Amino acid sequence: MHQDEALAVLVRDSAEIHLWEADDDGWRLRPDLVAGPVVTGAETFLAGTASCRIEVDDVDVLHGELTGVLHPTDTGSPVDTDWGTRARAVLDLDGNLLTLFQRR
Repeated sequence: MHQDEALAVLVRDSAEIHLWEADDDGWRLRPDLVAGPVVTGAETFLAGTASCRIEVDDVDVLHGELTGVLHPTDTGSPVDTDWGTRARAVLDLDGNLLTLFQRR
């Protein structure tokens, strides 16, 4: 288990859950809000909505397979992160935040 002020990582057997604080108010100043509402995954407007981070074997393949079930604003693709993962935060059709990731 890992925990700090804004992040908790819970692990049991092969399941791992990441919980984080939605404290990013920077979205209020972004001119591209309509085109890309979720950038950091910690936007304050997400607070109180469902979100989760899911580890997968191949994030690029899975992201491609989800065409049609993701929110229409999802026009991006997975990217390499500074934390040693390849990830993509997406919204499903109900507006739930799903972050798909794989370890590099």
